[in-house]
Amino acid sequence: MKNNLHQEFIKIFNKEADNAYFSPGRVNLIGEHIDYNGGLVMPCAITFGTYLLTSPNEDGIFRFRSLNFSEQQDIPLQLHYEKTGENWFNFPIGVINRFVKDGHPLKGLDMLFYGDIPIGSGLSSSASIEVVTSYALNDLFNSGYDKLDLVKLSKDVENNFIGVNCGIMDQFAVAFGEKNKALMLNCDTLDYQAVDSNLGDYVLAIINTNKPRKLAESKYNERVQECQAALIALQQQLDIKYLCEIDSATFEQYKHLITDPVVLKRAKHVIEENDRVKLAATALAANDVAEFGKLMYASHDSLRDLYEVSGVELDTVAEYSKTNPDVAGARMTGAGFGGCAIALVKGDAFDKFSKEVTEYYTQKIGYAPSVYSSLIGDGVGELVSELN
Repeated sequence: MKNNLHQEFIKIFNKEADNAYFSPGRVNLIGEHIDYNGGLVMPCAITFGTYLLTSPNEDGIFRFRSLNFSEQQDIPLQLHYEKTGENWFNFPIGVINRFVKDGHPLKGLDMLFYGDIPIGSGLSSSASIEVVTSYALNDLFNSGYDKLDLVKLSKDVENNFIGVNCGIMDQFAVAFGEKNKALMLNCDTLDYQAVDSNLGDYVLAIINTNKPRKLAESKYNERVQECQAALIALQQQLDIKYLCEIDSATFEQYKHLITDPVVLKRAKHVIEENDRVKLAATALAANDVAEFGKLMYASHDSLRDLYEVSGVELDTVAEYSKTNPDVAGARMTGAGFGGCAIALVKGDAFDKFSKEVTEYYTQKIGYAPSVYSSLIGDGVGELVSELN
């Protein structure tokens, strides 16, 4: 499909596209549920994402078309836009609204979107659409934003136009991703380090459990409150703003201050997971895939037992992966309660892994997962020749 995008554009708009852009999806390799605790996360861009082809028009109209959705929309240039229903085109409209609000003159544009990220899988299809739209508009209309501005603008669209209370990791990863590098990101300061992540013989397997993530949001808010309770308890004797300001050794010394056993488990996961991210960066930089894999399994076990955001579907993927000698490590990724797991699988064994994990999962869960192979890819950018 993606190789025919120019032909599809001509078919829909009766003219050729002038520009093409791509923004990836992302996975978080390790560092889960610690972004709101002042800790480190380690996302990377993947090689699936959102393609956007554009051509200016003289009609002063934004025309939104997608090869993934039948809904389409034509909206004239105006000073203010509002979200309508739950349609996909709310994401680019939200971005346009921010550009207009910030005083940037825009002109009519014919826009064709195509995404090969599985929708609702937790691989950040929404951030990918927001960032590719903001990058394209900034490029086409010389609006003068830098990449970090576009990340913040896209997050603001998600929070205030779409109405989803997300952090900044998704937009940051899809904008700043680099081929064969993971981003060790402090979500509080936005300081980051690109860590060499040459996976050698391994590929990143993405296993979509195909379970709708119904619980994710309510449980997410619950975990945020539990972490807040842990922080307040520790602040009786420690001068800290976030849980992740202390390491595991300090936590052991002061954990008696937390009297609620559930809150204690949540804090233990957060602080140990933050330490794991630092160890993971060291392992990746040393090309030690085996050590990184062990840390992935440890992260999953902690999310299952201490943070309790996994579930039988995600656990089944991790459980199978541990029995397969071609898998270095696996874990759930994202908010949990469904969505995706990831595994590091030897490239030449990927097809066998895909078949076997599908059989194992289907037998236990009653329906099949979807399994994809990805490399660690680049962040948002213009496509010059790939789609011609």
